[in-house]
Amino acid sequence: MRNGTVIYLCVWLVVMVVAGFVRGGECPKFDGGRKVGSLQAAVIREASGLSASAKNRGVLWTHNDRGSTARLYAISTEGKLLATCTVWGVLARDWEDIAIGPGPDPNTEYLYIGDIGDNKAKRDSIAVHRVPEPEIDVNSVGSTLRLKEFETIKLRYPDGSRNAETLLLDPVTKDIYIVSKESKTKVYRVGYPQSTNKVTTMEQVGTIGLGTAVGGDISRDGSMIIIKGYFSASLWERAEGQSVAEALEGTRCRIPLILELQGEAICFDAEEAGYFTVSEHKHQPIYYFARKANEKDK
Repeated sequence: MRNGTVIYLCVWLVVMVVAGFVRGGECPKFDGGRKVGSLQAAVIREASGLSASAKNRGVLWTHNDRGSTARLYAISTEGKLLATCTVWGVLARDWEDIAIGPGPDPNTEYLYIGDIGDNKAKRDSIAVHRVPEPEIDVNSVGSTLRLKEFETIKLRYPDGSRNAETLLLDPVTKDIYIVSKESKTKVYRVGYPQSTNKVTTMEQVGTIGLGTAVGGDISRDGSMIIIKGYFSASLWERAEGQSVAEALEGTRCRIPLILELQGEAICFDAEEAGYFTVSEHKHQPIYYFARKANEKDK
């Protein structure tokens, strides 16, 4: 755990008590979480992003943080390494998050890899790599694939370089959102279709007082948005016709987390019945938080 983490936790808890969240009756309710597995492969040592597969039932996608190779890992929800997929020709500078959803081909689901980390806030541009999601044999163990088909979307902030660890893909509009990692959390958007042959300047569309945003996801139907920090997670419900930015201006709901060593990865499951979290460092537990049974039919 990095220096200052304990101090940050104490300050954050005080802020949460003073500021509070909306009343529990106005928000979706989730169980307190349970361990469903652990990362079994030592090669996954800094799981920074997490996304539930769209075409491989029971599969999660993850990747390592900065200083690693351009590899995606397909794992079971119990943490078994099913496949290592190298994105051939891509540089992994500081991969921080991953999302999944539609793209240029209406018959294809894509993985969106957020090379958006910038601890010193010095990068001239960041990148999101868009890769068609491959099929994975769920009965395999440790297979390898080369993914040679990809597009790179280069992005620039409108207000100077900054660090970010949260990538969101709107499944309704195909817009990409980047959420900065700072006390005054900013939300940036680049609309679809995104250019793959020039650097695009993003549009700032909102500000959220989250403290530190380290990961997030949008549910497959676009109706829920989740963003987590190290010690708390928030959820916003999104009405039909609302943009992501508009939804983030609405009711903010606190949802449960289990304290992790350095938890940065979170995603909804494919059925939108709950969400997973996992931490950086080797052999970390995978936690699942199910939506309470009487809430799923609302």
